[in-house]
Amino acid sequence: MRPVQYNTKLKTVEAPEGMMGDGFMATSLEKVVGLARKNSIWPLPFATSCCGIEFMATAASHYDIARFGAERMSFSPRQCDLLMVMGTISKKMGPVLRQVYLQMAEPRWVLSVGACACSGGIFDTYSVLQGIDQVIPVDVYVPGCPPRPEAILDGFLKIQELVGQESLRRRKGEKYKELLESYGIQ
Repeated sequence: MRPVQYNTKLKTVEAPEGMMGDGFMATSLEKVVGLARKNSIWPLPFATSCCGIEFMATAASHYDIARFGAERMSFSPRQCDLLMVMGTISKKMGPVLRQVYLQMAEPRWVLSVGACACSGGIFDTYSVLQGIDQVIPVDVYVPGCPPRPEAILDGFLKIQELVGQESLRRRKGEKYKELLESYGIQ
């Protein structure tokens, strides 16, 4: 029989900074909301080609994206806060992708997975969108053709960092409004 091996590489989530004592903890509302959002992201997979297969492996038991708080995959934009675009997006699909993005409630984030979603990939043609950032703002890019599940998980962890550090007032700020206006979004 093999002896039991413990995973020594696990990281535990630390409590937000604040005043701590016997039986109490005081911190700012922003830090608590950031911690809650960061560990309960609901992704909407928008997969159109081979990167979607890699995402399936990421969601399966070996890599298990659910251990990072993405337990519930949803295909309803109104219930999601992370849009994961994976694969080739044609120019005809651009308006559909934009509509899905606009149907998501604020705050919302976008993860562009694979060379095709990031830059059009090998398809430098008239019919393929050369990066989804032409129609919607992107928060994190995951390169690769197709990227390995580890890379997708790394991109997801980068999104978690953004979500955890985001101010509650950022979405109402002038820079964010200017960004959305540059995409024609009000």
